[in-house]
Amino acid sequence: MRLAGKVALISGGARGMGAVEARLFATEGARVVLGDILDAEGRQIESEIRAAGGEALYVHLDVTSEADWERAVSAAVSRFGKLDVLVNNAGIGGPGRVEDTTLEAWNRVMTVNSTGVFLGTKAAIPALRAAGGGSIVNISSQLGLVGVELTSPQYQASKGAVRLLTKATAIQYAKEKIRVNSVHPGPIVTPMTQARRADPDIYAKMVSRIPLGRYGEAEEVAYGVLYLASDESSFVTGSELVIDGGWTAQ
Repeated sequence: MRLAGKVALISGGARGMGAVEARLFATEGARVVLGDILDAEGRQIESEIRAAGGEALYVHLDVTSEADWERAVSAAVSRFGKLDVLVNNAGIGGPGRVEDTTLEAWNRVMTVNSTGVFLGTKAAIPALRAAGGGSIVNISSQLGLVGVELTSPQYQASKGAVRLLTKATAIQYAKEKIRVNSVHPGPIVTPMTQARRADPDIYAKMVSRIPLGRYGEAEEVAYGVLYLASDESSFVTGSELVIDGGWTAQ
């Protein structure tokens, strides 16, 4: 198994890509701690993993709370003895143009999507160091690489921030064998994209930008995250893994 013996903490693990990552990691031998603010859904994923023979622990985690992050990391170490992998997966989005965006809306997305990654990284590094190194995987977006008119400026700015925070962290902690990489999914079939996928005009515009002609599936992203979490990527740090159906190739 590709993650045998490893302990992984995944934010936003109650649904969407995070839940798929949690199930896949457990199947590949990891002991998984999944954090979210969706407590009922998170406990359900925990139960499903355990029922399938895996090891999992759900913790309440608001990624904008430094105290919540510290508790989540402590729970992982207390329950499973160490922490090897952090997946900063939690995120929110939304439409809008710059002049229509309130400061409150800007701050909300930036705080969840970029400050949340910073706080998770900061909380996890001491535990990763104690384990002799590890892997941090930050979920950015293809819109952390290129701009588009269909999505809010704060979403794109936040995901661009994740990309550069990834590189800065990778450089600062490489000598401690802590690898840090970003994943850049294109449009993916998840609950977060459901409303926009239901709008025929928006859906058609999005698909028209994807050379493969469809939205991706969460599993297709999860396998990329699995690679970066595993020792198979032991010489990969500060890099971007783009899983976007060809969006950024044009």
